[in-house]
Amino acid sequence: MTLTIGNTTAVQSVVIKDSPTSRRRRGRRQRQQAGGRRSMGMFLCILPFLVLVFLFSYFPLYGWIYSLFDYRPALGLAGSEFVGLQWFELLVSSPTQVAQIGQVLLNTLAISFLGIATSILPLFFAIFLNEVRAPWFRNAVQTLTTLPNFISWVLVYMIAFSLFSSSGLVNNVLNDAGLITQPLKFLDSDQNVWLTMTLWSVWKGLGWGAIIYLAAIAGIDQSLYESAKIDGAGRFQLMRYITIPQLMPTYLVLLLLSVANMLNNGMEQYFVFQNAFNKETIQVLDLYVYNIGITGNSLSMATAIGMLKSIISVALLLTVNWIAKRVRGQSIV
Repeated sequence: MTLTIGNTTAVQSVVIKDSPTSRRRRGRRQRQQAGGRRSMGMFLCILPFLVLVFLFSYFPLYGWIYSLFDYRPALGLAGSEFVGLQWFELLVSSPTQVAQIGQVLLNTLAISFLGIATSILPLFFAIFLNEVRAPWFRNAVQTLTTLPNFISWVLVYMIAFSLFSSSGLVNNVLNDAGLITQPLKFLDSDQNVWLTMTLWSVWKGLGWGAIIYLAAIAGIDQSLYESAKIDGAGRFQLMRYITIPQLMPTYLVLLLLSVANMLNNGMEQYFVFQNAFNKETIQVLDLYVYNIGITGNSLSMATAIGMLKSIISVALLLTVNWIAKRVRGQSIV
């Protein structure tokens, strides 16, 4: 600070010391600004993923408007007649339609329950595979069991056709051995369709599903095993009292997600395996929507059924989430 009195100039330095309160406020403000910059940086990192989620998950919901029109592709949406809730009324007013949807729901739920019942297999497969001592054999088994996950369902059906068709390998071997006189109908029959579809799904996804559990096993604290070995625990006791309990949280989360997706079986597998003999028992909800919309040329009806399926799936997810929160104290949403 400079002071002038008459012809005398004096320079005085004034040092203002911060009080503890002002220092705390300035430090808090700086931390808030730094936190804001970090938050903005993280938001910019996830922004591309948010855009993708909006484009592929939320923007297609605009298509639900087709359920309110008698949509004709040649006329477009603007030229199609607005019919309101007509398609939803048809779903519940026609006894034939109700019976058909009931059979489709039965197929969907039965195959889903069988899938949930077999969801424990990848867990035990991962546990036993982890116990294999020879690394080359363990890696070979894991590779061979994971490979089917990357095979399309079209190729899977070609494998099934070459093995189990009337002129396939299995029928030829049984016929040459004199065990059968007429070919067995593995593919062109409606018997045991739910079970065969489940077995194909298990064959295709066993190794892939085990990867998650193998990663979870690698994360288990090794001191637990060492302590148990000191106490004299054997290999099966280690699996029973340490490995399986440590994997239960992962299994339960995957189980809850499976229950929430009970109506979402997908359609690729059932589309390639369906034929005139098993169509009634193999047609799940996703395939039914495809057949109604594309084969039956009723896109509006298919949209209405798809809307109901989405609403029921969300209700199932919220129900499972509520049960998980009540039982385990944790939820997935």
